Amino acid sequence: MYGCKNEKGLKRDLPESVAKTIDLKYAKGFTVDYNSNFKVLTINNPWPESEKTYKYLIASKEQLSKMTFPKDAYDGVFSDSITKLVVTSTTHIPALELLGVEHTLVGFPGTDYISSEKTRQRIDEGNIRELGKNEGINTEVLLEVDPNVVIGFGVDGVNKTFETIKKAGVPVIYNGDWVESSALARAEWIKFFGVLFNKEQKADSIFNTIENSYLEAKEIAQNAKDKPTVLSGVMNGNVWELPNGTSFEAQFLKDANLKYLWSDTTGNGSLKLSFEAVFEKAKDADLWLSPSYYSSLEQLEKANKLYTSFEAFKTKNIYSFTNTKGATGGVLYYELGTTRPDLILRDLIKIGHPELLEGYTPYFFKRLD
Repeated sequence: MYGCKNEKGLKRDLPESVAKTIDLKYAKGFTVDYNSNFKVLTINNPWPESEKTYKYLIASKEQLSKMTFPKDAYDGVFSDSITKLVVTSTTHIPALELLGVEHTLVGFPGTDYISSEKTRQRIDEGNIRELGKNEGINTEVLLEVDPNVVIGFGVDGVNKTFETIKKAGVPVIYNGDWVESSALARAEWIKFFGVLFNKEQKADSIFNTIENSYLEAKEIAQNAKDKPTVLSGVMNGNVWELPNGTSFEAQFLKDANLKYLWSDTTGNGSLKLSFEAVFEKAKDADLWLSPSYYSSLEQLEKANKLYTSFEAFKTKNIYSFTNTKGATGGVLYYELGTTRPDLILRDLIKIGHPELLEGYTPYFFKRLD
């Protein structure tokens, strides 16, 4: 961490005039202000209904050595020449790889969840330390690897482990990509990593490619002659949980030109319905997508014999991303899907309108056997 002195140097060393701000099309959870010799990263919404915004100052080592500012002016201050990084979600891995900075990753909680072959090789070679579980990161090992920055996330408030890490002098940045309400907004967080590594231009270029691929696929889907009806989810205890109509999952289905049977619902979180309500509406649905963690028709039938009554079960038109895994069992969809929504959309178009994407093999989704 870089030092803090009295108030006197604030105006001299940290001019308040903002030269420019980062250009974001979809993401709402962060902003970046660029000044002549430093930048300020602001995380607006690290978790749902968060009441605090987090500010981080990033500059060169040389500039930081000259700066003076109040102790509590920022939630973290660090150099833009990151050589050692810890991230805490597999969704962060693809951005590091696309930007060509995966070699900076030195620690991760739950390395078995990582699917990427490139990063798995670095784990196997001993370059990435296992940090335990996300809820209770092994701070001793983390401080041993001595990262410049830790990228964390908060589900509903401040993580005590992260507070311990911050007290030890390691900046922790809360990444809120998962809070964004659209797939392209989540994908745009690659620009967040671009800011950390001074690779803004490369991040822009990568995101533009992903966005164009997504919008092109969406346009292709409009040529479909029909709109297959879609059921999603499964029973969890006594309730059937499935996405509401304003969720990003429902947006994928809409953009794939599929008819999601609950597209007219609104709200936060999953819909929770009775089996009878779901069966009445979806017994004849053409497709059944993402039936939780079930990886075969046999598993579904064993879980609940009533599932076999759906037409999609009888016609074996059930698709899931559960069976596309990395070498140690990590589900690739959870890792890569946030950064590459264009692949998810193309998968869904191929499932619902196979004639529109001839020669395309789905990346995440497979039919359950």
